[in-house]
Amino acid sequence: MAMSRICLRNCNGILSISSSSRSNFECLDDALTQFHQMVTMKPLPSVVDFSKLLKKLINMKHYSNVVSLFREMQKLGIPIDGFILTNVINSYCLMHSTDCAFSVLSIYLKNGIPFDTVVFNTLLRGIFAENKVKDAVELFKKLVREKTCEPDEFMYAIVMNGLSKRGHTQKIVSLLRLMEQGKTQPDICIYNIVIDAHCKDGNLDAAINVLNEMKQKDIYPDIVTYTSIIDGLYGLCKEGKVEVMRNMVEKGVEPDVFTHSMIMDGYCLRGEVDRARRIFDILIDKGIEPTIFSYNILINGYCKKKNLDEAMQLFGEISQKGLKPSIVTYNTILQGLFEVGRIGVAKQLFVEMESPDLYMYGTLLDGYFKYGLVEEAMSLFNKLERKIENVNIIINGLSKNGELDKAHAIFEKLSSMGLVPDVRTYTIMIAGFCQQELLDEAKDMLRKMEDNGCFPNNILFCEDILGAGK
Repeated sequence: MAMSRICLRNCNGILSISSSSRSNFECLDDALTQFHQMVTMKPLPSVVDFSKLLKKLINMKHYSNVVSLFREMQKLGIPIDGFILTNVINSYCLMHSTDCAFSVLSIYLKNGIPFDTVVFNTLLRGIFAENKVKDAVELFKKLVREKTCEPDEFMYAIVMNGLSKRGHTQKIVSLLRLMEQGKTQPDICIYNIVIDAHCKDGNLDAAINVLNEMKQKDIYPDIVTYTSIIDGLYGLCKEGKVEVMRNMVEKGVEPDVFTHSMIMDGYCLRGEVDRARRIFDILIDKGIEPTIFSYNILINGYCKKKNLDEAMQLFGEISQKGLKPSIVTYNTILQGLFEVGRIGVAKQLFVEMESPDLYMYGTLLDGYFKYGLVEEAMSLFNKLERKIENVNIIINGLSKNGELDKAHAIFEKLSSMGLVPDVRTYTIMIAGFCQQELLDEAKDMLRKMEDNGCFPNNILFCEDILGAGK
């Protein structure tokens, strides 16, 4: 815990180098004080700084104060931009005052600030929150008709979600067809809304049809898709007392291997591996040959549950069925074996592989470092073609095993290897310095990162920095 606090302090210190600390406050009084300090500064802080302050107030749920500060900015003649106006519109919408939010649109026109989809997405979300469905639909139609802006996937999702919550499934389907004719094509999020609406209506046939449409477009279902379909089937199966697959057959939907696998994957993602196994057995009983995709799903489910005996048994069946393990199969088994500490079996399996790819080598290197087998990891690394992905694993593994000096030495040799550090490389090094409380070195690394035109990725940066404290 102490190390976590140190790393967080260090991280805050590093981040302040590359980003403004002006919006660093914890309560409303501090924010107001900061605002009044900002408006007296010469030169004035940038529009971005004011926008950040207003955004922070929104996050703190002080919506009325955002409006008040904006009005004060207008009186003082402080420049404004689209981001600030969007914050004001958002605040009005969150106060359920969309009429006031619409009045802000005139300020865009007066200041020559162009509208964008974010403005109207915010308004649409606010209108639906006030349950003004007809108004929301009319606004959307007007935007499309007058070509005020091209609806993006977020706008479609907002409108379709709003309609779905109120049971307007047919209108959602019409929007899906409209979207398919335009520039913005539906993605998994859009299809999930449509599938969920059909499932809530108890219209399983329509949901499966949409699922097949996705398949034809190479858009693959995720846990949201699975959950909608399984929940819908449960509802039709008297709270799950009748098996899902039986219900599908009774409704005249004969599941193919893809549908069986989809339901299996859904169960595995929900942690219900036993149910997934029953679906797998039904598949075989019907004389339908499982694909390697079916095996991979169930093997992954068992590995996640740390039931490697069952996973290995299935792995052994693959060749008996005339199938060939895929890269995914091997990687899943390798990760599962390392997770439960069966290092010897993992090494033997790796030796038996015909042509391991970069990702497999990475899995093996990760596993070695996880159990402190630094020498074995380095021995393997020295035999591999130099790729930045493997170097990142080595630097990270050395750092986490208390050998930051060696990690840093490899980092310094990257150019001689013909490699260029990426965002991950830099953030791993910064995390390593944070872990050792070497704040100056961490700051230097961040400067070097930015000087080389490589800027922090928020997700990776937080992942690695916070991971340093574990």
